[in-house]
Amino acid sequence: MSKRQAPAELRHFLDIDQLSKTELRHIVDSAHAIKKAGRRPPGAYRPRALAGAVLALIFEKPSMRTRVSFDLAVRELGGEAIFLSSEEIQVGRRETVADTARVLSRYADALLLRTVSHDTLLELAEHATVPVINGLTNRSHPCQIMADLMTVEEQLGPIEKRKVAWIGDANNVATSWIHAAVRLGFELRIGCPQELAPAPELVRWVKKYKGAVEVLTDPAEAVRGADCIVTDTWVSIGDSDRERRTRLLKPYRVDGAMMRKAARNAIFLHCLPAHRGSEVTAEVIDGPQSVVFDEAENRLHAQKAVLAWCLRAAE
Repeated sequence: MSKRQAPAELRHFLDIDQLSKTELRHIVDSAHAIKKAGRRPPGAYRPRALAGAVLALIFEKPSMRTRVSFDLAVRELGGEAIFLSSEEIQVGRRETVADTARVLSRYADALLLRTVSHDTLLELAEHATVPVINGLTNRSHPCQIMADLMTVEEQLGPIEKRKVAWIGDANNVATSWIHAAVRLGFELRIGCPQELAPAPELVRWVKKYKGAVEVLTDPAEAVRGADCIVTDTWVSIGDSDRERRTRLLKPYRVDGAMMRKAARNAIFLHCLPAHRGSEVTAEVIDGPQSVVFDEAENRLHAQKAVLAWCLRAAE
């Protein structure tokens, strides 16, 4: 197929709320199958499924896990990756986002963008004639949640039967957790300061689809009986209010006492990088309930599943 024209049904991976339950379930199940098959199995799960495909990695924000996992994912499925940093490509500055999308669509079979502005991602997808993948924006981080869902299911069984507690700022990762909870039907409690609560439009979306998402200011209540506790760094790249955020979030540090309020076999997740002593104590992240390094590994398998879905290689 020529890259000059988009196919009739172009598959972008922009946000979990844009996927149906069937599509989301398919990608997570594919990730499990890919991991079970092994990294480089002879003949298993079509290891050359992306033979000849080129993925352009556009990074305006740095990331070790997103870059390495996607680079390896496409290569282990038989394709190639091209990395473009903010020094090499300035989306929307040196040339328009639309022109960037049109040009790169002539070169690559899929585009991944890791950027600040979600609007930039949407504009890139609007004008691209190949699939666009959200590698992170200020609104959401859907690729991370695919690995997180996979990790929960590996440890505890189907996510649909679980209670998940998110503790801390209702940030971009939390937004994607909310999207996943509504789509897959599991219970999610957000424990956060009122000042850093989910945006009103997101709360309205949850109510529209009757999601089991509850926002609480008491972290102890949020984690009570939870099967999984998730947190993230208090200050991300671009946040200018470090002191205020630290002051607001200090009561939401995940420590041993908080973990003991969760279910007996509860697990701990963190997308990394982590700051021991800030959002989580060393006792927790380095303890027996932590599965953060399984979670990090699962980025690789989940990225393969996302790529295979976008490029229709798993059908």
